[in-house]
Amino acid sequence: MPVAGIVLERVSKVFTGGVVAVDDISLEVESGEFLVLVGPSGCGKSTLLRMIAGLEDATGGTISIDGRDVTELPPRSRDVAMVFQSYALYPHMSVRENLGYGLKVRKTPKKEAAQRVERAAKLLGLEDMLDRKPAALSGGQRQRVAMGRAIVREPKAFLMDEPLSNLDAKLRVSMRASLASLHSRLRTTTIYVTHDQVEAMTLGQRVAVLRDGRVQQVDTPQALYARPTNLFVAAFIGSPAMNLVEADLSDGVLTFAGFTLPVAPHTVPEGVHGRVVVGIRPETFEDAAFADPSLPQVDVDVEVVEELGAETHVIFSLDAVPVDVSGAREADEEEVIIGESRTLFTARVVPSTTARPGAPLRLAVDPSRFHYFDPETGARFAGTMAPTLARA
Repeated sequence: MPVAGIVLERVSKVFTGGVVAVDDISLEVESGEFLVLVGPSGCGKSTLLRMIAGLEDATGGTISIDGRDVTELPPRSRDVAMVFQSYALYPHMSVRENLGYGLKVRKTPKKEAAQRVERAAKLLGLEDMLDRKPAALSGGQRQRVAMGRAIVREPKAFLMDEPLSNLDAKLRVSMRASLASLHSRLRTTTIYVTHDQVEAMTLGQRVAVLRDGRVQQVDTPQALYARPTNLFVAAFIGSPAMNLVEADLSDGVLTFAGFTLPVAPHTVPEGVHGRVVVGIRPETFEDAAFADPSLPQVDVDVEVVEELGAETHVIFSLDAVPVDVSGAREADEEEVIIGESRTLFTARVVPSTTARPGAPLRLAVDPSRFHYFDPETGARFAGTMAPTLARA
């Protein structure tokens, strides 16, 4: 199957009324790469995908596929295949006919078309369903047919717009694994749009985080998690989300919400002092009863305990105004629940914790894994040491 690199150079999209959906984006997708575009609703990710497909005209910039400028070309001349959130199957056609319909329209020789359909069906485990109608299929099976319809075309690139959104949680997990396995076999350049950061982290070889029509950061999932470039990426990537709080840093001591913690100089970017925003991943905490006794400890009042089997989430509030990271989550629920004068923190601890709602708990915390951001610009201070591992 052919593969192609995709290059976007200063691409923009302005809708009627001056609404800027995509704002001067430059991005290079390597041949055979699986790149995920992720961000909250309205960030421009689907519009950008539709521009690559030719379903939306670019207001500015150029789009190249396999070294060819396709900015002004119609969709059928770009040799890409789209998979949408809706399966868009023809209900009166069998699976076999749905898979082969695009080839029929393109007047592909019948023998070749039949071979492609059989290959795609085998690849997707649809061999026993070829004579069924879509109504006789489950949601996951319908999505596989939609995928198969794109595969039989043998395009230069796949463009996927939230293809798993209509599936239930358990099926989404299995379909994610199927998609990853499929890409490892086909090696076709793929751009995948989602608002689900867990989906982005588990699927993408690289992930581009979008906000307000602009790319905030493009990197591997691990790098995004360990070294977010700004507060937006820090708050968006990770589940549970990174805890953020304003603090004062002076002479190796960090002070916030009534806590005073020592921090080693080599773990803080050079020259950083005074007012900062500190980012603390939930796994940076641990129940003090099970932690290294040399770590600093804090006493908190537990509000919620979420027991998840392999781990437990302990939620507590601090006497600190929440850090404003507008749009990083679909809904700003914290302020609704606890008001504007306090902020929620989450600690990810061992399941054997004794934490109980309404009771005090002593937590150990590792300051060497803190992240530091500029409270004025939201940018990450360069050189921050935070060797955390992503646990989506």
